[in-house]
Amino acid sequence: MKGLILSGGKGTRLYPLTYTRAKQLIPVANKPVLFRVIEAIRDAGITDIGIVVGDTADEIREAVGTGQQWGVQVTYIPQEAPLGLAHAVKISQDFLGDEPFVMFLGDNVIQGGITQLVREFEEGDYNAQIVLTPVKEPQHYGVAELDDEGNIIRLVEKPRNPRSNLALVGIYMFDHHIFEAVNSITPSWRGELEITDAIQWLVEHGYRVRPYIHRGWWIDTGKPIDMLEANNRVLLEMDHEIRGYVDRDSQVDDNVTVEEGAEIINSVIRGPSIIGKNTRVVNAYVGPFTSIYHDCHIEDCEIEHSIVLENTRIEDIPYRIEDSLIGRNVVIHRSPIKPKAYKMTLGDNSKVGLL
Repeated sequence: MKGLILSGGKGTRLYPLTYTRAKQLIPVANKPVLFRVIEAIRDAGITDIGIVVGDTADEIREAVGTGQQWGVQVTYIPQEAPLGLAHAVKISQDFLGDEPFVMFLGDNVIQGGITQLVREFEEGDYNAQIVLTPVKEPQHYGVAELDDEGNIIRLVEKPRNPRSNLALVGIYMFDHHIFEAVNSITPSWRGELEITDAIQWLVEHGYRVRPYIHRGWWIDTGKPIDMLEANNRVLLEMDHEIRGYVDRDSQVDDNVTVEEGAEIINSVIRGPSIIGKNTRVVNAYVGPFTSIYHDCHIEDCEIEHSIVLENTRIEDIPYRIEDSLIGRNVVIHRSPIKPKAYKMTLGDNSKVGLL
Protein backbone atom coordinates (compact mmCIF):
# COMPACT_ATOMS: atom_id res chain seq x y z
CA MET A 1 0.00 0.00 0.00
CA LYS A 2 1.22 3.50 -0.83
CA GLY A 3 0.64 6.93 0.66
CA LEU A 4 -0.33 10.12 -1.15
CA ILE A 5 -0.06 13.48 0.63
CA LEU A 6 -1.56 16.60 -0.91
CA SER A 7 0.70 19.54 -0.15
CA GLY A 8 -0.12 22.07 -2.85
CA GLY A 9 -2.48 25.02 -2.54
CA LYS A 10 -1.74 28.61 -1.65
CA GLY A 11 -3.05 28.71 1.95
CA THR A 12 -4.90 31.98 1.39
CA ARG A 13 -6.85 31.67 4.64
CA LEU A 14 -3.57 31.84 6.57
CA TYR A 15 -2.26 35.00 4.94
CA PRO A 16 0.08 36.77 5.65
CA LEU A 17 2.02 33.78 7.12
CA THR A 18 1.61 31.79 3.92
CA TYR A 19 2.87 34.55 1.64
CA THR A 20 6.34 33.26 2.44
CA ARG A 21 5.76 29.75 3.80
CA ALA A 22 3.90 26.61 2.78
CA LYS A 23 0.87 26.24 5.04
CA GLN A 24 1.71 22.58 5.65
CA LEU A 25 5.02 23.61 7.25
CA ILE A 26 3.51 25.85 9.93
CA PRO A 27 4.17 24.01 13.20
CA VAL A 28 1.62 22.70 15.67
CA ALA A 29 3.26 22.12 19.08
CA ASN A 30 6.61 22.87 17.37
CA LYS A 31 6.25 20.23 14.64
CA PRO A 32 5.12 21.13 11.11
CA VAL A 33 1.71 19.69 10.29
CA LEU A 34 3.13 17.96 7.20
CA PHE A 35 5.65 16.11 9.39
CA ARG A 36 2.78 14.84 11.54
CA VAL A 37 1.01 13.53 8.43
CA ILE A 38 4.16 11.71 7.24
CA GLU A 39 4.56 10.13 10.68
CA ALA A 40 0.92 9.01 10.76
CA ILE A 41 1.30 7.27 7.40
CA ARG A 42 4.66 5.76 8.40
CA ASP A 43 3.21 4.49 11.68
CA ALA A 44 0.51 2.68 9.68
CA GLY A 45 3.27 0.68 8.00
CA ILE A 46 3.40 2.60 4.71
CA THR A 47 6.85 3.70 3.60
CA ASP A 48 6.37 4.60 -0.10
CA ILE A 49 4.87 8.09 -0.11
CA GLY A 50 4.10 10.54 -2.90
CA ILE A 51 3.71 14.24 -2.11
CA VAL A 52 1.75 16.40 -4.55
CA VAL A 53 3.33 19.86 -4.59
CA GLY A 54 2.51 23.20 -6.13
CA ASP A 55 3.90 26.74 -5.85
CA THR A 56 5.71 25.93 -2.59
CA ALA A 57 7.41 22.81 -3.98
CA ASP A 58 10.96 24.02 -3.33
CA GLU A 59 10.23 24.72 0.34
CA ILE A 60 8.51 21.35 0.79
CA ARG A 61 11.43 19.54 -0.85
CA GLU A 62 13.95 21.33 1.33
CA ALA A 63 12.06 20.51 4.53
CA VAL A 64 11.19 16.88 3.77
CA GLY A 65 14.04 15.77 1.53
CA THR A 66 14.02 12.11 0.57
CA GLY A 67 12.02 11.12 3.65
CA GLN A 68 15.02 9.33 5.15
CA GLN A 69 14.61 11.01 8.54
CA TRP A 70 11.27 9.15 8.94
CA GLY A 71 12.41 5.92 7.33
CA VAL A 72 10.24 6.44 4.23
CA GLN A 73 10.86 7.04 0.53
CA VAL A 74 9.31 10.25 -0.82
CA THR A 75 8.45 10.95 -4.46
CA TYR A 76 7.40 14.49 -5.45
CA ILE A 77 4.53 14.93 -7.90
CA PRO A 78 4.21 18.45 -9.37
CA GLN A 79 0.71 19.89 -9.85
CA GLU A 80 0.68 22.88 -12.17
CA ALA A 81 -2.30 24.48 -10.42
CA PRO A 82 -4.67 23.62 -7.53
CA LEU A 83 -7.26 21.98 -9.78
CA GLY A 84 -8.93 19.80 -7.15
CA LEU A 85 -8.26 16.71 -5.05
CA ALA A 86 -9.41 14.36 -7.79
CA HIS A 87 -6.99 16.08 -10.17
CA ALA A 88 -4.19 15.37 -7.67
CA VAL A 89 -5.15 11.69 -7.76
CA LYS A 90 -5.25 11.74 -11.56
CA ILE A 91 -1.74 13.11 -11.97
CA SER A 92 -0.41 10.61 -9.40
CA GLN A 93 -1.43 7.50 -11.34
CA ASP A 94 2.08 6.75 -12.59
CA PHE A 95 3.39 6.80 -9.02
CA LEU A 96 0.50 4.83 -7.51
CA GLY A 97 0.11 2.22 -10.23
CA ASP A 98 -2.44 -0.47 -9.34
CA GLU A 99 -1.66 -0.48 -5.62
CA PRO A 100 -4.22 0.59 -3.03
CA PHE A 101 -3.31 3.84 -1.32
CA VAL A 102 -4.23 6.23 1.46
CA MET A 103 -4.64 9.89 0.55
CA PHE A 104 -4.10 12.40 3.36
CA LEU A 105 -4.40 16.18 3.11
CA GLY A 106 -1.13 17.70 4.29
CA ASP A 107 -2.75 20.37 6.47
CA ASN A 108 -4.99 18.07 8.53
CA VAL A 109 -4.44 16.86 12.09
CA ILE A 110 -6.41 13.88 13.42
CA GLN A 111 -6.55 12.27 16.83
CA GLY A 112 -5.27 8.73 17.07
CA GLY A 113 -3.55 8.42 13.71
CA ILE A 114 -4.70 6.19 10.84
CA THR A 115 -3.22 2.79 11.65
CA GLN A 116 -6.57 1.19 12.48
CA LEU A 117 -8.22 2.77 9.43
CA VAL A 118 -5.56 1.35 7.12
CA ARG A 119 -5.85 -2.11 8.70
CA GLU A 120 -9.62 -2.17 8.28
CA PHE A 121 -9.32 -1.17 4.63
CA GLU A 122 -6.65 -3.77 3.92
CA GLU A 123 -8.67 -6.51 5.60
CA GLY A 124 -12.04 -5.48 4.16
CA ASP A 125 -13.54 -6.04 0.74
CA TYR A 126 -13.79 -2.38 -0.22
CA ASN A 127 -12.89 -0.30 -3.24
CA ALA A 128 -12.78 2.88 -1.18
CA GLN A 129 -13.05 4.03 2.40
CA ILE A 130 -13.86 7.60 3.41
CA VAL A 131 -13.51 9.12 6.86
CA LEU A 132 -16.43 11.21 8.10
CA THR A 133 -16.96 13.23 11.24
CA PRO A 134 -19.88 15.33 12.56
CA VAL A 135 -19.28 19.09 12.25
CA LYS A 136 -21.21 22.21 13.23
CA GLU A 137 -21.08 23.95 9.84
CA PRO A 138 -21.13 21.23 7.18
CA GLN A 139 -21.74 23.74 4.37
CA HIS A 140 -18.00 24.47 4.41
CA TYR A 141 -17.02 20.86 3.66
CA GLY A 142 -17.71 17.92 1.43
CA VAL A 143 -20.78 16.29 2.99
CA ALA A 144 -21.98 12.67 2.93
CA GLU A 145 -25.60 11.57 3.19
CA LEU A 146 -26.14 8.02 4.50
CA ASP A 147 -29.20 5.78 4.43
CA ASP A 148 -30.69 4.08 7.50
CA GLU A 149 -28.25 1.19 7.14
CA GLY A 150 -25.22 3.47 7.02
CA ASN A 151 -24.58 3.20 3.30
CA ILE A 152 -23.62 6.23 1.24
CA ILE A 153 -26.44 7.77 -0.79
CA ARG A 154 -24.66 10.83 -2.10
CA LEU A 155 -21.77 13.20 -1.53
CA VAL A 156 -21.86 16.93 -2.23
CA GLU A 157 -19.01 19.46 -2.10
CA LYS A 158 -19.82 22.52 0.06
CA PRO A 159 -23.62 22.28 -0.27
CA ARG A 160 -25.72 25.38 0.41
CA ASN A 161 -28.29 23.25 2.24
CA PRO A 162 -26.50 20.21 3.70
CA ARG A 163 -28.58 17.08 4.14
CA SER A 164 -26.35 15.80 6.94
CA ASN A 165 -23.69 17.04 9.32
CA LEU A 166 -21.14 14.41 8.27
CA ALA A 167 -18.12 16.08 6.70
CA LEU A 168 -15.39 14.32 4.79
CA VAL A 169 -12.20 14.38 6.80
CA GLY A 170 -9.16 14.81 4.56
CA ILE A 171 -8.30 11.09 4.68
CA TYR A 172 -9.33 8.61 1.97
CA MET A 173 -8.39 5.06 0.96
CA PHE A 174 -8.78 3.80 -2.60
CA ASP A 175 -7.96 0.91 -4.85
CA HIS A 176 -7.15 1.35 -8.54
CA HIS A 177 -10.80 1.86 -9.54
CA ILE A 178 -10.53 5.47 -8.39
CA PHE A 179 -8.70 6.21 -11.65
CA GLU A 180 -11.80 5.22 -13.62
CA ALA A 181 -13.70 7.74 -11.54
CA VAL A 182 -11.31 10.68 -11.79
CA ASN A 183 -11.02 10.17 -15.55
CA SER A 184 -14.82 10.11 -15.95
CA ILE A 185 -15.90 13.21 -14.02
CA THR A 186 -15.86 16.81 -15.24
CA PRO A 187 -14.78 19.98 -13.39
CA SER A 188 -17.25 21.49 -10.94
CA TRP A 189 -18.50 25.08 -10.97
CA ARG A 190 -15.26 25.92 -9.14
CA GLY A 191 -13.24 24.66 -12.09
CA GLU A 192 -11.89 21.75 -10.04
CA LEU A 193 -12.10 17.99 -10.24
CA GLU A 194 -13.83 17.26 -6.94
CA ILE A 195 -12.99 14.11 -4.99
CA THR A 196 -16.62 14.05 -3.82
CA ASP A 197 -17.73 13.69 -7.45
CA ALA A 198 -15.22 10.90 -7.99
CA ILE A 199 -16.44 9.00 -4.92
CA GLN A 200 -20.05 9.58 -5.99
CA TRP A 201 -19.13 8.05 -9.37
CA LEU A 202 -17.84 4.95 -7.57
CA VAL A 203 -21.08 4.68 -5.57
CA GLU A 204 -23.28 5.05 -8.64
CA HIS A 205 -21.30 2.44 -10.56
CA GLY A 206 -21.67 -0.22 -7.90
CA TYR A 207 -18.27 -0.08 -6.26
CA ARG A 208 -18.01 -0.71 -2.52
CA VAL A 209 -17.40 2.56 -0.68
CA ARG A 210 -17.24 2.25 3.09
CA PRO A 211 -17.98 5.24 5.32
CA TYR A 212 -16.00 5.34 8.57
CA ILE A 213 -17.27 7.78 11.17
CA HIS A 214 -14.41 9.20 13.24
CA ARG A 215 -15.45 10.10 16.79
CA GLY A 216 -12.24 11.74 17.97
CA TRP A 217 -11.12 15.25 17.14
CA TRP A 218 -10.05 16.33 13.70
CA ILE A 219 -8.90 19.77 12.57
CA ASP A 220 -8.31 21.25 9.15
CA THR A 221 -5.61 23.83 9.97
CA GLY A 222 -6.69 26.23 7.24
CA LYS A 223 -7.36 29.29 9.41
CA PRO A 224 -5.51 30.90 12.34
CA ILE A 225 -8.22 29.89 14.81
CA ASP A 226 -7.89 26.30 13.59
CA MET A 227 -4.12 26.37 14.01
CA LEU A 228 -4.52 27.50 17.61
CA GLU A 229 -7.13 24.81 18.29
CA ALA A 230 -4.92 22.10 16.81
CA ASN A 231 -2.04 23.40 18.92
CA ASN A 232 -4.22 23.14 22.03
CA ARG A 233 -5.24 19.56 21.28
CA VAL A 234 -1.74 18.30 20.52
CA LEU A 235 -0.19 20.02 23.54
CA LEU A 236 -2.74 18.30 25.79
CA GLU A 237 -1.81 14.87 24.44
CA MET A 238 1.99 15.25 24.37
CA ASP A 239 4.41 13.52 26.70
CA HIS A 240 6.30 16.51 28.05
CA GLU A 241 9.92 16.63 29.20
CA ILE A 242 12.65 19.11 30.08
CA ARG A 243 15.66 18.79 27.78
CA GLY A 244 16.91 22.38 28.01
CA TYR A 245 18.06 24.53 30.95
CA VAL A 246 15.76 25.89 33.65
CA ASP A 247 17.32 28.06 36.36
CA ARG A 248 16.40 27.83 40.03
CA ASP A 249 14.44 31.09 39.95
CA SER A 250 11.99 29.80 37.34
CA GLN A 251 8.71 27.91 37.80
CA VAL A 252 7.94 25.35 35.13
CA ASP A 253 4.88 23.07 35.20
CA ASP A 254 5.16 19.31 34.72
CA ASN A 255 3.25 19.47 31.42
CA VAL A 256 5.80 21.72 29.73
CA THR A 257 8.41 20.70 27.16
CA VAL A 258 11.68 22.63 27.05
CA GLU A 259 13.64 21.49 24.01
CA GLU A 260 17.40 21.11 23.65
CA GLY A 261 19.39 24.30 23.93
CA ALA A 262 16.47 26.33 25.28
CA GLU A 263 17.00 28.44 28.40
CA ILE A 264 14.39 29.51 30.94
CA ILE A 265 15.65 32.34 33.16
CA ASN A 266 13.66 33.83 36.04
CA SER A 267 10.40 33.00 34.28
CA VAL A 268 7.10 31.21 34.79
CA ILE A 269 5.97 28.61 32.23
CA ARG A 270 2.46 27.21 32.62
CA GLY A 271 1.45 24.13 30.68
CA PRO A 272 0.57 22.64 28.46
CA SER A 273 3.18 24.50 26.45
CA ILE A 274 6.43 23.97 24.56
CA ILE A 275 9.61 26.05 24.26
CA GLY A 276 11.67 25.34 21.14
CA LYS A 277 15.34 24.63 20.59
CA ASN A 278 17.76 27.45 21.42
CA THR A 279 14.96 29.77 22.51
CA ARG A 280 15.59 32.03 25.53
CA VAL A 281 12.78 33.06 27.88
CA VAL A 282 13.94 35.72 30.35
CA ASN A 283 11.88 37.48 33.05
CA ALA A 284 8.74 36.39 31.24
CA TYR A 285 5.47 34.55 31.67
CA VAL A 286 4.44 31.92 29.12
CA GLY A 287 0.88 30.78 29.74
CA PRO A 288 -0.99 27.60 28.83
CA PHE A 289 -1.48 26.44 25.25
CA THR A 290 1.52 28.31 23.90
CA SER A 291 4.12 27.01 21.45
CA ILE A 292 7.28 29.03 20.95
CA TYR A 293 9.40 27.69 18.11
CA HIS A 294 13.16 27.53 17.70
CA ASP A 295 15.68 30.37 18.11
CA CYS A 296 13.27 32.90 19.64
CA HIS A 297 13.89 35.44 22.39
CA ILE A 298 11.08 36.21 24.84
CA GLU A 299 11.90 38.77 27.52
CA ASP A 300 10.02 41.03 29.96
CA CYS A 301 6.61 40.12 28.56
CA GLU A 302 3.65 37.78 28.95
CA ILE A 303 2.19 35.51 26.27
CA GLU A 304 -0.58 32.92 26.40
CA HIS A 305 -2.60 30.72 24.02
CA SER A 306 -0.41 31.59 21.06
CA ILE A 307 1.95 30.18 18.45
CA VAL A 308 5.27 31.97 17.83
CA LEU A 309 7.39 30.93 14.86
CA GLU A 310 11.18 30.82 14.64
CA ASN A 311 13.69 33.65 15.04
CA THR A 312 11.14 35.98 16.61
CA ARG A 313 11.92 38.48 19.39
CA ILE A 314 9.26 39.75 21.80
CA GLU A 315 10.59 42.16 24.41
CA ASP A 316 9.37 44.68 26.96
CA ILE A 317 5.66 44.54 26.16
CA PRO A 318 3.51 45.92 29.01
CA TYR A 319 0.33 44.00 28.11
CA ARG A 320 -0.23 40.27 27.78
CA ILE A 321 -0.20 38.82 24.26
CA GLU A 322 -2.81 36.12 23.74
CA ASP A 323 -4.78 34.28 21.03
CA SER A 324 -2.05 35.17 18.55
CA LEU A 325 -0.26 33.53 15.63
CA ILE A 326 3.10 35.29 15.17
CA GLY A 327 5.29 34.57 12.16
CA ARG A 328 9.01 34.11 11.55
CA ASN A 329 11.66 36.78 12.10
CA VAL A 330 9.16 39.10 13.79
CA VAL A 331 10.29 41.77 16.26
CA ILE A 332 7.78 43.07 18.78
CA HIS A 333 9.17 45.56 21.27
CA ARG A 334 8.52 48.86 23.00
CA SER A 335 10.57 51.67 21.57
CA PRO A 336 12.29 54.07 24.01
CA ILE A 337 12.08 56.89 21.49
CA LYS A 338 9.60 59.69 22.18
CA PRO A 339 6.96 60.73 21.38
CA LYS A 340 5.22 57.48 22.30
CA ALA A 341 3.50 55.90 19.32
CA TYR A 342 2.65 52.55 17.75
CA LYS A 343 5.11 51.85 14.93
CA MET A 344 4.40 48.90 12.66
CA THR A 345 5.47 47.20 9.47
CA LEU A 346 2.70 44.76 8.63
CA GLY A 347 2.12 42.45 5.68
CA ASP A 348 -1.06 42.25 3.66
CA ASN A 349 -4.09 40.87 5.51
CA SER A 350 -2.44 41.27 8.93
CA LYS A 351 -4.60 41.76 12.00
CA VAL A 352 -3.50 43.74 15.08
CA GLY A 353 -5.53 44.43 18.22
CA LEU A 354 -4.48 47.49 20.25
CA LEU A 355 -5.57 48.80 23.62
